[in-house]
Amino acid sequence: MKEIIIDVRTPEEFKSGNASCSVNYPLNELSTKIEELKQYESIKIVCRSGARAGTAQMMLMDAGITNVQNLGPWQMAKCD
Repeated sequence: MKEIIIDVRTPEEFKSGNASCSVNYPLNELSTKIEELKQYESIKIVCRSGARAGTAQMMLMDAGITNVQNLGPWQMAKCD
C-alpha cells in the first residue's frame, strides 16, 4: 500500500524533531501538494498537537481526498 506521513509543522519545528519516515509539507504550502497526494492510498498527518493536522485533513478532504487520517502529535507517527 502506498502510504505517506505528512508533518505540517514549519521547517524550523520539523528540524527540532520529527519521525524519520515523515515528509515536511508545512500547512501553508499543503495546497500546492494536493495533486501529488491523490496518488496515495493512505495519508496520515501529524503536527505538534493535532490542531494543524486537523486543518490539513479538512483541506485535503475538501479537495476530494478521503483517505486521510489525523494522527495528532508527530510522536504518534509509526515508522516501519
